[in-house]
Amino acid sequence: MDLNDFTDDPEDPQHTPQERSVAASRSTWVSVAVNLILTVTQVVVGVLSKSQGLVADGIHSLSDLVADFVVLFASHHAKKEADEDHPYGHQRFETAASLVLGGLLLAVGVGMLWSAFRKLEEPDTVQKVHVVALWVAGGALIAKEVLFRYMLSVAKRVKSSMLVANAWHARSDAASSLVVGIGIIGNLAGYPILDPIAALIVGFMVAKMGWGFSWDAMHDLMDRSVDEEEVQAIRKTLIDTSGVKNVHDVRTRKMGDMIVVDAHIEVDASISVEAGHDIAVDARQRVLQHHRVLNLMTHVDPWRRPDLDHPEPTAAAGP
Repeated sequence: MDLNDFTDDPEDPQHTPQERSVAASRSTWVSVAVNLILTVTQVVVGVLSKSQGLVADGIHSLSDLVADFVVLFASHHAKKEADEDHPYGHQRFETAASLVLGGLLLAVGVGMLWSAFRKLEEPDTVQKVHVVALWVAGGALIAKEVLFRYMLSVAKRVKSSMLVANAWHARSDAASSLVVGIGIIGNLAGYPILDPIAALIVGFMVAKMGWGFSWDAMHDLMDRSVDEEEVQAIRKTLIDTSGVKNVHDVRTRKMGDMIVVDAHIEVDASISVEAGHDIAVDARQRVLQHHRVLNLMTHVDPWRRPDLDHPEPTAAAGP
């Protein structure tokens, strides 16, 4: 899921950068507390119970903890107002944070894969785990799923792709805890090799999600446009503006979780320049009010009635 899954509702007020920053900070500190407890518990119990899968899951929780601090850092900088060096603001700090989160997940996933492969090469060294590891894995699964649902609800409310990335990071932990739990059950049932296999699966899941977030963030940094549905919603708001006859060449690019838009609007060619300017100002204000648009640059084109573009030839006057 990314921000393109969110659609703009004209009745839904757009949240200010300050409001989004406060929401990000509050939800992230909750995540910090949960991940700190999980990291310590999973790693310590994993080592004592001889469960490689649980240790791998604890390392994943540690990566979440680091990711939380990346989000807090980016959220603090993204709320800064535009300045002379950054006329469009600092919203792309969030995109950069998503790129860092993706890179972090990818690196952690590759490390987990390597560790699991080493264990699978020497299956005789895999030991039977203690049952306490299963209880810890089950508790971690519940905690991470609850955390995911809480963070995703906040992300949807304030429409933040950075928070979406962090929420799905938590969901990846919940999925990994499920796999680890299954591996521990298999180990306890007399199949010790299932524990490192669970760690291998977790590593693959983490690496895949990290690649996805990194790839999306890189495209956004290269001025990727928003999806066609959102472009058409912006176009409709423009064309519904009083005095606008037609709209064309609507171009968008993402600026963090906001959008920068360029559009050509057509107004009656017979009106004054001042009247055309007022229509453009009204169109811009409507778009900023109803969509997550940071700035709209309009180009005003003249519009003439189609039947006046090629007037019928008049009959020649008689003698």
